[in-house]
Amino acid sequence: MSRPSADSASLLSHQTSRSVANRGFQFTLDNFSNKDFIVKDFIEALSDSAIPAARRSGSGGGAKQFDPKPLIRSFENALSRLNGLSEELEERENELSATVRRAEAQHNQNVASLGRKLEQAIDRFQSLDNSLNGSGGDDPGSDGGGNVAVRIGERLEELDRQLKRASDAKFLIVCWQEVCQRGNLDTLEDKKRRGQIVECASIARQLLRISTRLDPDGPQAVNGNGTATNGIKKRHAGSKYPTKEIIEKFLENLEQDLLAKFDDYYRRPNYDGMRECAITLKDFNDGTSVISTYVNQHSFFIDRNQLVTEELTGDAETWDRLQDPDAEPPGVEPSLQSLIDEVKIVVQEESAIIKRAFPYHEEVLIRFLQRIFQQTIAQRLEMVLQKANELSSLAFLRSLQASRSYITALVDDLKSHGLTEAPEPVSSQVAAILDQQLEDLFVTYFVGSSYIEREKKNLEELYSSLLLKFTYYHERRRKMPTSYFGSLAQRGKEFAASARDAYMDRLDSTDLPPTQKAMLIRIAGLKDDQGDKKEIETTEEDGRLSLPIAKRMLKWLAEGVGRGLELSPASETPKHVQNLLNLLLTHMGEIYLESALDAAADHAASQENLKTPPDVTHLPALHTLTTVLHLLQTTTSTILLPLAAPNVTIRREIDKSISATMATLESKLSNILNLTLTATLNWVSKCLAQQKKGDFKPKEDDLMAASSETPACQAVCQFLTRVATQATGALSGRNLSLFLAELARGLRSLVLAHFLKFSYTQLGGIIATKDAQRYAEIVQGWPTEEDLEPNAMDVLIDVSQLFIIQPDGLKARLQAAQAAGGNDVAELKAYIQKRDDWASVRVQSVVTAF
Repeated sequence: MSRPSADSASLLSHQTSRSVANRGFQFTLDNFSNKDFIVKDFIEALSDSAIPAARRSGSGGGAKQFDPKPLIRSFENALSRLNGLSEELEERENELSATVRRAEAQHNQNVASLGRKLEQAIDRFQSLDNSLNGSGGDDPGSDGGGNVAVRIGERLEELDRQLKRASDAKFLIVCWQEVCQRGNLDTLEDKKRRGQIVECASIARQLLRISTRLDPDGPQAVNGNGTATNGIKKRHAGSKYPTKEIIEKFLENLEQDLLAKFDDYYRRPNYDGMRECAITLKDFNDGTSVISTYVNQHSFFIDRNQLVTEELTGDAETWDRLQDPDAEPPGVEPSLQSLIDEVKIVVQEESAIIKRAFPYHEEVLIRFLQRIFQQTIAQRLEMVLQKANELSSLAFLRSLQASRSYITALVDDLKSHGLTEAPEPVSSQVAAILDQQLEDLFVTYFVGSSYIEREKKNLEELYSSLLLKFTYYHERRRKMPTSYFGSLAQRGKEFAASARDAYMDRLDSTDLPPTQKAMLIRIAGLKDDQGDKKEIETTEEDGRLSLPIAKRMLKWLAEGVGRGLELSPASETPKHVQNLLNLLLTHMGEIYLESALDAAADHAASQENLKTPPDVTHLPALHTLTTVLHLLQTTTSTILLPLAAPNVTIRREIDKSISATMATLESKLSNILNLTLTATLNWVSKCLAQQKKGDFKPKEDDLMAASSETPACQAVCQFLTRVATQATGALSGRNLSLFLAELARGLRSLVLAHFLKFSYTQLGGIIATKDAQRYAEIVQGWPTEEDLEPNAMDVLIDVSQLFIIQPDGLKARLQAAQAAGGNDVAELKAYIQKRDDWASVRVQSVVTAF
């Protein structure tokens, strides 16, 4: 067999390579529609399929020349395949486009068809609507059946009404003929017996109107000109009986029957029947009879008729608490509280019945509320307040406050409940009626200034009773100033002079109830048999200031002010506060505190020049006084004064009154302290005057004399210790520190002057230094705070040391004094001159150098 040629071999190689390339990598449209398709990966796969595996792995040894033909063939084949796929894709796209166009055409046809069908439906609906409404226009063939049916129905209704009117007219004529010709209303009576009372009432009223015009016995009708009409002046020829009287009599009986029927419906209960009767009876006196029947025959008023007039009950302890100013008020009276609680329940329950039974329910509700407040509550309230007034003024005021508060709560509860408007709040008209009824219940107790006058009278009686023994003690002990509590009676104002007689006369007056008189006697601390005597037994304790008494006075005032805030209008509050405050300032400020301050001042003044140590027992009483004064100031400035803020004029007047009272009391307190200081320092001066001249010139061998203070110093220190102790217990704060600081300065001045009265040996100077140190130690223990300069008493020690230091020390002291300037050198020389060695050369050489 012959070998193939070279060309044949090349062609064979090309065909083999193409066939290999065709078999190496196959792809379809799905490869490109995949979302993970990547061009780079596609090219790599195409290239890998064109290179034989042996060449890729480099097997066969030795490098071979690169042959691009397989890649060219592979890419040509892939390109050819891509062209084929592109044509296939284009064909499929054309088919889909044609399908879409056909679907769009079909859709447009369907839309057009549905549109025509919708228009046809609308036309048919309009045609049907026009047919039903009879608005077919000029088209004779239009369907007007609906409108015809409506017109026929309206015509039938009109014919029925005409028939009814004709029948009623016929029946009315028959009845009129009966009453005119036979003088009775048997037909109407038969109708009434069949239970048709409402229809009978309507017909009877029509007959009455006819009779008014035609009955010769009836009143003449008057026309617009004020003259009687001719038709009514003439007698009605067909009338043989007094038709008007007959019809009116029938209407009266009919009204009673309607009321009885209404009551029967109410007892069943049948609210629809009640409503029907109420509508009919509205034409009888505008419904007054049915409303009165409903209200007057209500079981609440019938059952409460006896209870309201019953005597008030309650234990004696409750009534005693009511009139005791130191006890908490017991609250509203039990029977009144029970009544108000029941009213709340009854009104709320009955409102629902009224709304169902009456078309004019608001008018009925108003009448019902008026009856409850004006009769039931008012009667019981009057009994409660009358009983309280028979006890005391305070009992009346407390009962008034408790009753007003409880009834106000009732009104608020009724408003919020809504009554016939429940669950909504009541109407504005009903709310106004409730407010008016509440105001009417208490208006008599707040006319003009009657209320505040009661409050003032009550407080004045309580204060007078509480301070009776205090003021009487002052009066009886005026001429017996043997002690501080005796000097308390030095208060000589005119109100104290007649306090006892005025108080006993007030107790004996017939205006005060016996129970109130007994209560005031108890508050005054009198025995039962003292109420009828002019002489009142008192002790020294009755003349003391008492913090509990002051607190009671403030508590009573606070109760009165709080009561006024609740009961009085806001516009009257400043005036009421001013009136009550004036009472407080008079009794606590003037009668109580000023009396004690004046007594203490008189006592302090009497101790200035006594031969015995001054009695400063008035100092401890100042502690109570300052505490009460602080309470008074706090109460007036922080509680009462702000309440008067709405009225600028009254507020200024109150402010002036408070300031004047406080200034007076503080001035008197300051005067007492000054008088006490004067008396104390006078006695200190007398104690120092007892110093013996030999105290500072002892014998040289008398070492015992130099070991302790002198007797005069001991007396002064003992006295000042007692005074400081009493002052510390009586005063506090700035008052105490100022008092002790002034006392220290006075002591310093007296001792400095005292040192100039004696001559001193060396040992005597040591004794003087002991005294000076003792004075300084006493003052150092006093709480003078910053009101006394630091080391203020050290000057006494410095001066006493001038008597014992050597001349060199004197020179240093004089040099320091000269540097300080002023008269210090001269003053030091005055003390140096008291040395026994003053005339010595060494001392004189030092002194003459300055």
